[in-house]
Amino acid sequence: MRASACICIALLASGCASIQKELGHAEVANLVEERLGRKTRWNQGTPEDAEVQRHLDTLLAGDLSSDRAVEVALLNNPALQATYEDLGVSQADMVQAGLLSNPTFSGSIGFPISGSGIWEHEFSLVQEFVDLFTLPLRKRVAQEQFMADTLRVAHEALATAAEVRKTFSEVQARQQLVELRRMVLQAAEAAAELATRQHEAGNITELELATEQAAAEEARLVLAQEELTLVEDREHLNRLLGLWGPRTRWTVSASLPALPEQETPLERLESLAIKQRLDIDAARKQAAMLWNALELARSTRFFGRVEVGVHTHQDADGPRLFGPTLSLELPIFDQRQALIARLESQHRQGERRLTELSVNARSEVRAARARLLSLRLVAERYQRVVLPLREKVVAQSQLQYNAMQIGLYQLLAAKREQVEAYRSYIEAVRDYWMARAELERLVGGRLPGDTAEASPRPALPSRPAPASPPMEHSHPSETQPPRPGHDPHRDGGTENPHEHGQH
Repeated sequence: MRASACICIALLASGCASIQKELGHAEVANLVEERLGRKTRWNQGTPEDAEVQRHLDTLLAGDLSSDRAVEVALLNNPALQATYEDLGVSQADMVQAGLLSNPTFSGSIGFPISGSGIWEHEFSLVQEFVDLFTLPLRKRVAQEQFMADTLRVAHEALATAAEVRKTFSEVQARQQLVELRRMVLQAAEAAAELATRQHEAGNITELELATEQAAAEEARLVLAQEELTLVEDREHLNRLLGLWGPRTRWTVSASLPALPEQETPLERLESLAIKQRLDIDAARKQAAMLWNALELARSTRFFGRVEVGVHTHQDADGPRLFGPTLSLELPIFDQRQALIARLESQHRQGERRLTELSVNARSEVRAARARLLSLRLVAERYQRVVLPLREKVVAQSQLQYNAMQIGLYQLLAAKREQVEAYRSYIEAVRDYWMARAELERLVGGRLPGDTAEASPRPALPSRPAPASPPMEHSHPSETQPPRPGHDPHRDGGTENPHEHGQH
């Protein structure tokens, strides 16, 4: 794969003799930008980090968007920054594998105890010999491990981005739901106030008054719960973005986007997941690394420790001697049987895990796409059928109210049901975008066709104004509240549900 080829070229060009802090992190940044269109950075306490912090302030200055939130998380998420440090550990192991073992120097000096004789000395310099032949294979094993770790870290960055997108959609939807609950509360308070005055005038019973008052109190409690949930969702997003202090005052003004025009075919998504999922590619590299480690153990099973060197020695009454030395470890008992057996099992285990990951990825993509299509169907059904019907119900209720065929409470009930339908629609759109973010994570990047134009979406129902409570024989037109898409000065007039644009 292209990602693996880029990493291999970087490794071969850099060598394994020294630590290069940016090695691996540049590859992670390229992989993330290729799949998300956003940059990431490893904060190492350098002067460039101050520039990153200024860029974060710029991203948070205006209204936060989903893409901006992802970029903030890629630059500032503490858990992700900690994961980047795994590359430093892996690179250190790779450099260590590419180094020869240090030579061993030993020596001894003997002094005569009696007055006769002279002192003698002995020195030797020894180097492990087998390391020279196993070094290339050891380096290859370490490089495979480093490439697997690089892909795994990049996969964590993509998973973080998907989690940010889902949480951001939750915040967007929750803000709209809070606004809707405020509209419901305002209508309920208006109805309760009207009921109080009608009860004082003797027009309604105690039961009807208590019913409207209870509805208003319940609406107030539901609004409080929605506002608390909005705070919790914002704090969840703050944790993902790594924000605290004044930076948590970001705002989101845009509503949930409308649905895209069409979905990507399932067959293309499955093949796309197998092709570009970084955790699957990392599993491939892990299996290759275990195979190379197994080959290394097999090739050296009959070679114990082999040390060659030079030795100098001088006896008390003899000449100085100098010559080579050889030390062999005889593999009589330990022929690395246990190591080879363990590596064989680990290699088979790696192959099975790669198969499991590939099978699960295909299954998860199919399930996620089925959920996406189902949520799309629900949202479109609300948009095209339920919401227009609810608007029609409110319009007809208004006409009958103007003709004094129904009471104000029936009209307000129709309005509340319309708002509840819109609430369900918002939740369906929210669930769709959260499912889409999950599907993007499962395929390892953005879905094809993300730039498609979105379909129009119904406008948010208008906020009802408090009704002026009538007296006993008031004309209905004096108390009718406005409703979505209705002009009080046009009998039964309705406006296009798409006229307000997208929210």
